[in-house]
Amino acid sequence: MHAELDTLEAKIRQVAELCHTLRQDNIALRQQLLAAQQDNKHLTTKLEAAKARLQALLETLPEDV
Repeated sequence: MHAELDTLEAKIRQVAELCHTLRQDNIALRQQLLAAQQDNKHLTTKLEAAKARLQALLETLPEDV
């Protein structure tokens, strides 16, 4: 009976450690996701500005060229 309790205790300890590791991984992944979303937003803004500049340049070209 004592050995079974020791085995159960070890398994519970492993599950607790795994839970802690997964929580830390989750935090890191959330931070990475936030950084990627912010980068995406910044790049989208830059792309929109470049498209606007290109459109303005296209409008200065003569129609028959």
